[in-house]
Amino acid sequence: MMQKLPIDQYSNLLLEKQKKLTALLLPFNAPELSVFESPKEHYRMRAEFRIWHEQGDLYHIMFDKQTRQRYRVDQFPIASKLINQMMQAVLPLLKQQEILTKRLFQIDYLSTLSNKIIVSLLYHKTLNDEWQNAAQILRAQLVQQGFDVQIIGRASKQKICLDNEFVDEEFLINGRNYIYRQVENSFTQPNAMINCKMLEWAIDCTKNSTGDLLELYCGNGNFSIALAQNFRKVLATEIAKPSVMAAQFNIKANHIDNLQIIRMSAEDFTQAMNGVREFYRLKGIDLTAYECNTIFVDPPRAGLDEDTVKLVQQYDRILYISCNPYTLCDNLQTLCQTHKIEKAALFDQFPYTEHMETGVWLIRQET
Repeated sequence: MMQKLPIDQYSNLLLEKQKKLTALLLPFNAPELSVFESPKEHYRMRAEFRIWHEQGDLYHIMFDKQTRQRYRVDQFPIASKLINQMMQAVLPLLKQQEILTKRLFQIDYLSTLSNKIIVSLLYHKTLNDEWQNAAQILRAQLVQQGFDVQIIGRASKQKICLDNEFVDEEFLINGRNYIYRQVENSFTQPNAMINCKMLEWAIDCTKNSTGDLLELYCGNGNFSIALAQNFRKVLATEIAKPSVMAAQFNIKANHIDNLQIIRMSAEDFTQAMNGVREFYRLKGIDLTAYECNTIFVDPPRAGLDEDTVKLVQQYDRILYISCNPYTLCDNLQTLCQTHKIEKAALFDQFPYTEHMETGVWLIRQET
């Protein structure tokens, strides 16, 4: 089944989002939105599909959100061209080896603009040496077809990587190449072209900054690495171990010498900053050596908790990227008591959906 996208409606759908977000930000006296369009197709760099087995055949399926009925997916136009090419290539090769198809229930794809891809095969069975040998043959066949591919097998309490569990992405940001290691099954921005636009917007917002930057929820260093050029020093926090390891690689790969990553949650870091208790993970780090007057946050959909909002409010400049404009507005109820929105942006991370990725740049109001 070939899904068709309403490409001819894209501009109108984006305009509706713009109107909706403008209305949501109206109580906070936000300036006119900067709107960043997505590519109209092949914009999503990762995708997950269930696998359906039928009379010796198998194919990708998805489920209708309303009816919960499954439907076959042979091409997926929102996904990158590389994912679509791999979807066509991998199934016939899997069917050549029964051990690779038996109890296979899902395939995940993670692709890059640098033309690398991870294919993760998920099973309801234990994976053994026989599976691994078959997977090596599969990978060799895909490489022979011209794919730069990593194969990963996952089952309950099992993860087998034939080579690496990551791919290295390359972004062109304001004429400069950045390298970002992306780890399988860890968070990465799904729309690579929109991610580049977010990074350029964030760099522009902070270009005349002084002092240091604090970032909460830094992931693999996606923003902090690009923003480091605008600050004396950057201190960033992240709780997920694979993301922290990727961030450390990215710091070295991009020759960043003024960025330090701390592995701890934003909530724990808030307690440390407020002197509630001491943390072993901060041993040897002199927080007083940082003059952070700018803070960057890109929180989960739930937004910032009450204590973190109060912490954020202590900084003169706040860069806030939100995947949920409603929790953003909840936080702005507090933040706009002391700060004003200098810039606001809509990033169309997920075209043809209600989703609105939002950016706001706030400056402390003069008293």
